[in-house]
Amino acid sequence: MAVTDKCVDAIRVISAEGVDRAKSGHPGICMGAAPIAFEVYADFLNFSYKNPKWDNRDRFVLSAGHGSMMLYTLLHMFGFGVTKEDLMNFRQLDSKTPGHPEIDITPGVETSTGPLGQGIGNAVGFAVAEAHLAAIFNRPGYDIVDHYTYVLCGDGCLEEGISYEACSFAGVQKLGKLILLYDRNGITIEGDMTPAWQDDVPARFCAMGWQVIRVPDANNLLIMKRALMRAKAELNRPTIIICNTTIGYGAPNAGTAEVHGAPLGPERLQQTKDNLGWTEEPFTLPEEVSEYCRDLAEQKLEKEAAWNELFAAYEEEYPELAAQYRQYMEGYYPDYADVFSKFDWPKPEATRNTGSKVLNGLFKCIPNLMSGSADLSSSTKTEIKGQEYFSPEHREGVNIHFGIREHAMAAICNGITLHGGLRVCCSTFFTFSDYMKGGLRMSALMNIPVLYIFTHDSIGVGEDGPTHQPMEQLISLRAIPNLKVFRPADGKETVAAYVSALSEPNPTAICLTRQNLPQYENSGIKAIMGGYVLSDSEGTPDVLLIATGSEVELCMKAQEKLEDEGIAARVVSMPCIDEFEKQTHEYKESVIPSDVKARVCVEAASVYSWYKYAGDYGEIIAMNTFGISAPAAQCFEHFGFTVDNVVACAKKSLAKVTPAAEEPEEPEQTGRKRR
Repeated sequence: MAVTDKCVDAIRVISAEGVDRAKSGHPGICMGAAPIAFEVYADFLNFSYKNPKWDNRDRFVLSAGHGSMMLYTLLHMFGFGVTKEDLMNFRQLDSKTPGHPEIDITPGVETSTGPLGQGIGNAVGFAVAEAHLAAIFNRPGYDIVDHYTYVLCGDGCLEEGISYEACSFAGVQKLGKLILLYDRNGITIEGDMTPAWQDDVPARFCAMGWQVIRVPDANNLLIMKRALMRAKAELNRPTIIICNTTIGYGAPNAGTAEVHGAPLGPERLQQTKDNLGWTEEPFTLPEEVSEYCRDLAEQKLEKEAAWNELFAAYEEEYPELAAQYRQYMEGYYPDYADVFSKFDWPKPEATRNTGSKVLNGLFKCIPNLMSGSADLSSSTKTEIKGQEYFSPEHREGVNIHFGIREHAMAAICNGITLHGGLRVCCSTFFTFSDYMKGGLRMSALMNIPVLYIFTHDSIGVGEDGPTHQPMEQLISLRAIPNLKVFRPADGKETVAAYVSALSEPNPTAICLTRQNLPQYENSGIKAIMGGYVLSDSEGTPDVLLIATGSEVELCMKAQEKLEDEGIAARVVSMPCIDEFEKQTHEYKESVIPSDVKARVCVEAASVYSWYKYAGDYGEIIAMNTFGISAPAAQCFEHFGFTVDNVVACAKKSLAKVTPAAEEPEEPEQTGRKRR
């Protein structure tokens, strides 16, 4: 048996052993797709096991993330610091080998995968970033950005709608350095896939502008190698290699759904080893396999060394470009206080328009920023003015036409960000954030700084009606760990939201209005704290008026009315609940004193964000139904978002705090003034 065949069998057996030891996992894909993944790693993937984050490495994405044990075995074989003990601890607490691949846990893992199809979108993002950076920095004889992205998917990934969105985009963009390896075994959890899916995959990908290559039997490594060589040679189209495989190859239950997502069990595992002629101790590589893979890994280090020499020569000939390249890779962190001071908001303005000015202003000091939308840039105002759109003719373009593909847009932006060297923002109407929830959640899970800009943020959308008026979206996003959700009330708060987004390594969603909002004298950079006192009363307030976004205006006007009636009100603007909750107890107490029980919380969105802040005596003016089609002003009035209702609710809350039967100890004070 050739040593390469033994390498493939090593992946099969050790993967099955890992699943059996964990008593959970997916041995089927690991055993069936082993020759595909091995051929990529052995003969095509440029990597540095000593420096897994080397800039010019090729990227390998396991979109079918349930095959993680196969990936971990490969990383073990090629020296990435995944030990035998790590393999034995597959799916265990605090191990380097979690159930699905996760970045920053396992060296050599490029992106967290598992939700099917997400990895395909990430891989498209990697390819976009490579093409864009190459256009900016490469010069004749100096291809310092020159690498491929390989992504392995299964039938399930291609059934998911996100794959259509992402692959269609990749075809239009002619991303020739993107190679999709399709593990076609015809089996899903429920069995034979044909009752649910019978797509003509070659025709589908031809129609999307891809090169299509077929491999009738992936176990033939020579044919696999030739297919990959053809794929690399086609630089004007992405390539799909359709690889026929047998799920669970070598196992007695191979080719069945039974082997997809359950351990083989001791008896079948031993039968598998007998079928493959495997006699090694558990989790042990044959010496010739270890030596072969170790030699290949050492040879691949030469690629990094050659690149380092090339970059040194590049730096000598193009010192300014080399310095700019390093800055792209390290990131831009300008003096945001200085940036903030450059903006002035003299009149009412929709925060989507404010956001456009801020985004374009920030691009001047963050040139590695890219911006795209789901066919809505004229409405979301996220185009970077005077700059080209990314395309096959203009790879240097910083704007992106994602098309009406919200889900893929999020996943592609994750890939662009993970590639390194670029910041990216994407936009759509807030209600359509539901379409991109999977990719947005992965941004948060990986804690990567993708910026999501959502406009048309409430019933203020008006005549478009409930289909376009977000209601439950704010609470939905606020529930996602690691995601900052800003809903600014004016221009200065909008600047603060962008500053927060671009100065920290978290994903951020900024929710902006279509309608004009007033500008407030006392708003400002302190909005970064998440919540702050926008307008205060003299002395201790009787009631707190807490709001976000457009509803802050109602509270400001209600404060004046309450003042005229001798009721002292404090207006708290709460643009980002997550950030407010990170502040010290002392700060939060200074903004929302626990001993002031009368409160009104106002937001044209789901009521569920506000029970904590309303407390036992507070009132909440929010949405508990869908919206309605009418002019914006009528929508707000219809649902009780009026100054008079805020005033009435403030009095109602005060009445609950101080029942009418109780006589106040001192006469009521009148004429209190706001600060």
